[in-house]
Amino acid sequence: MIEKALADMAAAVAITKKKIANPAVLNEAYDYAKPSSFSRGLRLEIGNVVILLISGTASIDEQGVSVHTGDFRAQMRRTCHNITGLLASEGATWKDVVRTTCYLRDIERDYEAFNEERTKFFEEQGLDPLPASTGIQAILCRPELLVEIEAIAMFVRQG
Repeated sequence: MIEKALADMAAAVAITKKKIANPAVLNEAYDYAKPSSFSRGLRLEIGNVVILLISGTASIDEQGVSVHTGDFRAQMRRTCHNITGLLASEGATWKDVVRTTCYLRDIERDYEAFNEERTKFFEEQGLDPLPASTGIQAILCRPELLVEIEAIAMFVRQG
């Protein structure tokens, strides 16, 4: 009886981890960052709760090429598109996102455009409440990238 209870408790707190990928939208990081030491995202399952940790994602295409060089708004849209694809690959949507961390190469120059594009995108997704978020000025992994976003999503696993 006690052994079964302990086994049940262990199973309840067991955490499973799985790499997140969606090569139809975004290449694997190791394809261009060799050697790469990160995944596009990680899926954690704790009981029936799923947590998706989406790594910093930018305006990169499925071949690993930076797209929309010099166009902040287009880079922002492609970044959101890439995150949407990663979420979808795990059965999630932006409605499951609880937090974003947003890195801008030049926050003084680009914050207004960033906030306008983010607001428009979140309205299109019907988000209410909005995710918690932080904006940070940072040097990004490639000089042509102007924005990078990481996200955390949570939902209850079905089935």
